Amino acid sequence: MLPDLLLEPLVRAALIEDLGPMGDATCRAVIPPGLTYAAQLNARAAGVASGLRIAAMAFRLVDPALRIEPLRTDGQPFAAGDPLLRISGSASSILMAERVALNFAGRLTGIATLTAAFVAQTARHKARITCTRKTTPGLRAVEKEAVRHGGGANHRYGLSDAILIKDNHIAAAGGVRAVLAAAMAARSHMMRIEIEVDRLDQLAEVLAIGGADVVLLDNMTTPQLAEAVALAAGRVVLEASGNMALPRIAEVAATGVDYISVGALTHSAPVLDLGLDF
Repeated sequence: MLPDLLLEPLVRAALIEDLGPMGDATCRAVIPPGLTYAAQLNARAAGVASGLRIAAMAFRLVDPALRIEPLRTDGQPFAAGDPLLRISGSASSILMAERVALNFAGRLTGIATLTAAFVAQTARHKARITCTRKTTPGLRAVEKEAVRHGGGANHRYGLSDAILIKDNHIAAAGGVRAVLAAAMAARSHMMRIEIEVDRLDQLAEVLAIGGADVVLLDNMTTPQLAEAVALAAGRVVLEASGNMALPRIAEVAATGVDYISVGALTHSAPVLDLGLDF
């Protein structure tokens, strides 16, 4: 679970963006001072919850006096029509936080729900679904957490926490042998090395040289992935990537790869329909 220390600046910035320098003009004009209401955050469609802690935080930051009752926790599945969060107190405060709360919860629940659909396709196989760095700028931490809520795994967080050698790195560094030697010399004992290949002969070269912990099998056909698993024979972790659409995941998992990375989890997840009802 991400600590509030990391979440609060994101939520606070979103509220400041929405409220602007003068606050909520509509509430100031039409909501009588002191008016109180109860509201529920309700699901319009089935899914897996994520961002509910953030939604609750949005309401608390606007008005610490609001009473907030979680009815689902992040990572829990729910059905269409289920209530997820109950809020009561100042009507103006609830309305001021409503859009930011829904934006976060809808977006993150959409990611968790899509991730769960991908994870379901890997049943009976060891392959794990993992995300990528194709995230919304500034929201990577919470979007990656939403992937975990959906049952997926996280790839590296950013450029600094692992060495991932891609085709352009290989071209710039002078070939597979040169780039692996440089990576092994530069890494600390805590850092893993992953290298991308798109042909089986490249995989064979990487295995012969050694030094890679993970090999990313990029845009390979399903038969090629199965050959790669046989060739590697457990010597490295294998990650399948590229063209990983939902209908294909079960057959890719059946090849025996360890991970399937899916950029769509964060760059193409539909927002799940949630609503705040007074």
